[in-house]
Amino acid sequence: MVELDQFKYTLSTYVPMLKELGASLNLDAKKERIAELSRYMEAPDFWDDPERSQKMTKELKSLEDTVKSYTTLSTQYDDISELIEMGYEENDPEVIPVIQESLDEFTTNLEALRLSTLLNGEYDKNNAIIRLNAGAGGTEACDWSSMLYRMYTRYADRNGFSVEVLDMLDGDEAGIKSVTFQVNGENAYGYLKSEKGVHRLVRISPFNAAGKRQTSFVSCDVMPEIEEDLDVEINDDDLRIDTYRSSGAGGQHINKTSSAIRITHLPTGIVVTCQNERSQFQNKDKAMQMLKAKLYMLKQQENEEKISGIRGEVKDIAWGNQIRSYVLQPYTMVKDHRTGASSGNAGAVLDGDIDLFISAYLRWLSTGEKVSEDTGE
Repeated sequence: MVELDQFKYTLSTYVPMLKELGASLNLDAKKERIAELSRYMEAPDFWDDPERSQKMTKELKSLEDTVKSYTTLSTQYDDISELIEMGYEENDPEVIPVIQESLDEFTTNLEALRLSTLLNGEYDKNNAIIRLNAGAGGTEACDWSSMLYRMYTRYADRNGFSVEVLDMLDGDEAGIKSVTFQVNGENAYGYLKSEKGVHRLVRISPFNAAGKRQTSFVSCDVMPEIEEDLDVEINDDDLRIDTYRSSGAGGQHINKTSSAIRITHLPTGIVVTCQNERSQFQNKDKAMQMLKAKLYMLKQQENEEKISGIRGEVKDIAWGNQIRSYVLQPYTMVKDHRTGASSGNAGAVLDGDIDLFISAYLRWLSTGEKVSEDTGE
């Protein structure tokens, strides 16, 4: 059957990629480290140091997951090969959709594991803290902000991440003026750092009685959650700390006390807010942690002499500075202006299917190469 010949050829094209992936993962070294960590965990005093034991347990799980993922890929490859041979022997057309489904799953898993090898930044494995700010566009921009917030929460759900809202300010009429939320899960920052920048929406606004097309902007700032104590000097005189009454979900306690915290770092203009925790002290600790992380990342960028040209830098929330455009009228298209990646299925993208753009960004960040032509449907 012609289909089987095509399957066999397609599968053969993945052999070099699979071997290259295995080499880049350095599986033998990972297996040795797994054995070493397992020996440490068997020691009777292993749990005496909770911080150290927790760190090692997390490392062990990450290593085991990586090895298991590659083993699963190899098994899938062998299974598909056997299915193809079975199809030749039995000449049974019913095996065609089974092979196609298995091949689709194999390629999806292969791409996911390939992407994970590009996450080699110092904090790529950490949780991500995202802040969305509505820019030019008034109520329309606030609505766009809420649409992006929904997109990222849907993305998190798709990938087994959890979302924790740290601060939210509703729009005057609709939508969200600003929201800060934390995406928890391994490699959350590594994937979502691609979203840092200005996002532009073009559509016929439901808030415009004349039914005209309108353009609005939202800035997205992404930083890693850094739990360890960072070596960042902060002068108390450089801080303005404001307390205010929390809003949104949280029951009576959150609405009756002025427990929300806003910290402004005067020299840089950086503002961090937190109203998620129950007490003012907890909110202040979380806000200070966020501020230290932002200042630390800023210092790193300055040291690398990239502060003015870093990829994905958030600029003015207006025309000409967007990293990605979402056009809903007169046609549908989402295009990333850094990588060239695009999709005609804007609805799926806004429903959290942003893997295409994350994948293209990580490859671009690694190689500097842009996508040569539009991708996606």
